[in-house]
Amino acid sequence: MTLEERLSNDLKEAMRQNDETRKLAIRAVKTAIAQAKVAGAEARALSEQEILAIIAKQIKQRQESIEEFTKGRRPDLVAKEQAEIEVLEAYLPKQLSEAEIRARAQAVIAELGVTDLKGLGPVMKRLTADLKGLADGGTINRIVRELLS
Repeated sequence: MTLEERLSNDLKEAMRQNDETRKLAIRAVKTAIAQAKVAGAEARALSEQEILAIIAKQIKQRQESIEEFTKGRRPDLVAKEQAEIEVLEAYLPKQLSEAEIRARAQAVIAELGVTDLKGLGPVMKRLTADLKGLADGGTINRIVRELLS
């Protein structure tokens, strides 16, 4: 079963169970997928990686919303966004821990022979490609900067 089929089945199940949080989160992802399919000159099918990237983007948008709702003192909306994040994270592969990211970053830094922040670009390029879908780019960047400074 493809990820897109799984989303459709889970949406039907959420509708049957009157689970508003799951229903809203999955519908938002399905809408983003539909928009991505028709973006550009021709409609096209999306790969699993592209769908995972859309889900990750949806999670990131919700995290940014949580920051703003926290500033605005809206705990009700923070809780809603957090619940939707939990629903969407179930579709992503297990994320690496900071220790695992740090170990991979140290290996790449050693392999490329980088000693200072001037070599940040090649290290980031390599790590983001290797860890795509397994770790957040911001976390990778923060860890690499710590290791190189």
